[in-house]
Amino acid sequence: MADEDAPGAGENAAAEEEPGYGIGAVSRRLGVPASTLRTWNLRYGIGPSRRSPGGHRRYDDADLRRLEEMNRLIRAGMPPADAARQALRPRSASGERAAPPAGPGAAAPPESRAGSSAPSESHEPPELRVAPAPAVRQAPEPGLLSAVMLARAVTALDAPTVSVGLDTALTTHGVVWTWERLVLPVFAAVSRRQQDTCAGIDVEHLFSERLQVALARFAARAPSPVHPRPVLLAAAEEEQHALPVHALAAALGTLGVETRVLGARTPYRALADAMRRLGPAAVFVWSQMRETGDPAPLADLPRLRPACRVVAGGPGWGDHLPGEVVRVTTFRDAISAVMTTLR
Repeated sequence: MADEDAPGAGENAAAEEEPGYGIGAVSRRLGVPASTLRTWNLRYGIGPSRRSPGGHRRYDDADLRRLEEMNRLIRAGMPPADAARQALRPRSASGERAAPPAGPGAAAPPESRAGSSAPSESHEPPELRVAPAPAVRQAPEPGLLSAVMLARAVTALDAPTVSVGLDTALTTHGVVWTWERLVLPVFAAVSRRQQDTCAGIDVEHLFSERLQVALARFAARAPSPVHPRPVLLAAAEEEQHALPVHALAAALGTLGVETRVLGARTPYRALADAMRRLGPAAVFVWSQMRETGDPAPLADLPRLRPACRVVAGGPGWGDHLPGEVVRVTTFRDAISAVMTTLR
């Protein structure tokens, strides 16, 4: 069905001359599908503020600035609802947006772009590498734990407290914030404990299991997909670490992306069969250990039409990835690489 708001489909030449911007022009400028712009308008009230004399929906400059801000925040990893709330807040006389109100559901401040650290050794827990995040004061929401508090609960094998802490963090701040501010620091503490005491496998397993359950609960509440083609996610063949795959799927779900997770130790033949059946827009393959990061099988994955981007994530991949494969080392870059294919 033709897009009624696309140029030439519902907007005649006279409409193009009307003041403001049509949805087609805004879509091209932001690199965001028109269907996504409609969804943002319906769900979050961030859309065209007026109609033209000709009856067409038109965005003015203020609408465009709000959409540009929302789009920037989403690409930085903020959940769409929080990004919309922040973009809709009025600006002060200095041009800064008013501070968000404290309390449950308050938007987290946009975080700096994450960098890379040294590759993880094979015995360390799975991670999408990031630079240490700056310290932030957490709001006093019930159940929202600091990384230190969560690590203590994990060490005590206090599964109920761990679950509540993860659920509250995901609901309040989203997947990227929870991964960077809680999950990675706790896994680092668990890894140090294993190195110091040669114990702690039980702690790691409990935290991994509670995290996967929390991510599944969070993903189940994701909005309906707005992109027509799904994204396929899997761990490399013989790669048993798959938590980053589940975390990325949950983060993409909040952006209206439909995902299919094949999980750990996915044979490349099975991945290729799934690609042919689903026709995904992108395929994300995770390798934590160098033993599982052989780049050669990625070159043998099927070439699809429409094209499918292959994204390789994790410290396990070798240096000679096929030229068409995109390599990412941070959570934010993984989201960006996938979302770029859906424009």
